[in-house]
Amino acid sequence: MLGVLTGFAIIASIIAVGYVVGRVGLLGAEGRSVMARLVFFVLAPCLLFTILADAEVGQLFSPLLVVSLLAAAVSFAVYGLVARFLWHRGVAETVIGALSAGYVNGNNIGIPVAVYVLGDPAYVAPVILVQLLLFAPLGLAVLDAAEQGRVSVVRLATGPVRNPIIIGSALGLLVAVLDVTPPEAFMEPFRIIGGAAVPLMLLSYGISLHGQRVLERGSGRREAMLASALKLLLMPAVAWLAGALLFDLDHQELFVVVALAALPTAQNVFNYAQRYRRGETLARDAIFVTTVGSLPVLLLVAAVLR
Repeated sequence: MLGVLTGFAIIASIIAVGYVVGRVGLLGAEGRSVMARLVFFVLAPCLLFTILADAEVGQLFSPLLVVSLLAAAVSFAVYGLVARFLWHRGVAETVIGALSAGYVNGNNIGIPVAVYVLGDPAYVAPVILVQLLLFAPLGLAVLDAAEQGRVSVVRLATGPVRNPIIIGSALGLLVAVLDVTPPEAFMEPFRIIGGAAVPLMLLSYGISLHGQRVLERGSGRREAMLASALKLLLMPAVAWLAGALLFDLDHQELFVVVALAALPTAQNVFNYAQRYRRGETLARDAIFVTTVGSLPVLLLVAAVLR
């Protein structure tokens, strides 16, 4: 359990630094938006390219990927139905809320958990793969369409090839599938640049907390609480049921998929919300609640299934 606590302590300390940066106004009024654009267009694509390029193909395409996909899809669907048809929320806000309910933090929390709790960092690779090559393209395509004010079939179809995050992920997957080993001199610049993505995501999130009250009245806290409940409770439950009943996973595999489903909402969701200026408060609050709430959930999962 020390690994779970260690991973969360590292993340919390970086977020705290970001909060101090925001409180003293070190980067000025535009600092956070500049950081968000830098992460979205440069740093995150480099990071995801190297993660997927280094992954083993057999570990990427496994039953764990299918179970993770099902668990996330159920959370997406439940949130989308409630927000869109019961609460009549806009398309962009619904997409951000749905991503908050099922898009897990596979990098800066998932990797430490995979290393210290699950015993192998490669376990998180299928989750990263399905999120970046399926969930992110679909979500970003809809956000693109909502930003333009109209739905264009051509724009939806070409959205992935115009998105730097999807391009970086697809190139990394191509390297892994072709079993190519690029020279270190070629890969190292991508690793160095990509290494700055997670710290800047966390710093940007910490800056956003200054001057804001989490779950403040009138801030859409109902949506944030629904997304958080689906993320922390429904998604791990669906992963457990699907893994045990549909795929008959062994004990270790079942522990892995449930633990990964219990991870908090990814910082990427807040980055997407910043990029499109939709649902920023919802994403921020869901990330905060699930980051705090996932610790006891992960401890419970580890105690029961490990």
